[in-house]
Amino acid sequence: MAPSTAAVLTIGNEIVSGDVENTNASWLSRRLAGLGVEVLALAALRDEIQAISAFLAGRDRYDQVFVTGGLGGTPDDLTREAIAHAFAVDCVEIAGLAAELRERFAPRGLDEYAARWARLPRGAEPIENPLGGAPGFTLGNVWVLPGLPSEMEAMFDAIAERFRSEPIGAWRRSYRTGEGQIVHVLEEAQLRHPAVSVGSYPRFLDDGPEVDLVLKSADAAALATATAWLERALADALGPLRGRSA
Repeated sequence: MAPSTAAVLTIGNEIVSGDVENTNASWLSRRLAGLGVEVLALAALRDEIQAISAFLAGRDRYDQVFVTGGLGGTPDDLTREAIAHAFAVDCVEIAGLAAELRERFAPRGLDEYAARWARLPRGAEPIENPLGGAPGFTLGNVWVLPGLPSEMEAMFDAIAERFRSEPIGAWRRSYRTGEGQIVHVLEEAQLRHPAVSVGSYPRFLDDGPEVDLVLKSADAAALATATAWLERALADALGPLRGRSA
């Protein structure tokens, strides 16, 4: 069975400009992989309704789309409006959610500011924010989470089991060689084992090149067969002592 697929979209001028590291995308990709979800795309966009909506026009290419950022109450927080535009619906206040937010934030004089977070795209289901602040929401196959990493991680962990799929197995090993010396083996591996993804990641050390090889598949039998074949082929090409566990 093919693994579930996902895209991760991070929203924020500060992300696109490089002023803030996009740690949310990396964290979500690793977390989703552990649940058996294959991330096919990572993207970062500015706080612009048209750009976000255009990206989400392709949401049906993936089983799930995860969006982080732009849920605050400042003028550049436009994610709710952008999601509404993508689904061709209005933003409407969810009365019960607005009342709850007003009550929680009234002691700090932020009742009306917080109530803005209850204006969600029509048909959206709110997702509670375990650490306070703006709630997330889901609409169709789109899941919208806060941009603050601690809040995003806590919110995702609260709903993570909804996305569990067949686990994606992985094999990793490092070889003291350059990619050019083994590219023919990697190409043949991909041809022989189409159900397995073959990745190679070179680096250059003080005493010469090294390549990390990673095989991944949701098909455990296919992964085992590909791993055995690749280890034999690389031993023939390089000698049995050139590899080590990554």
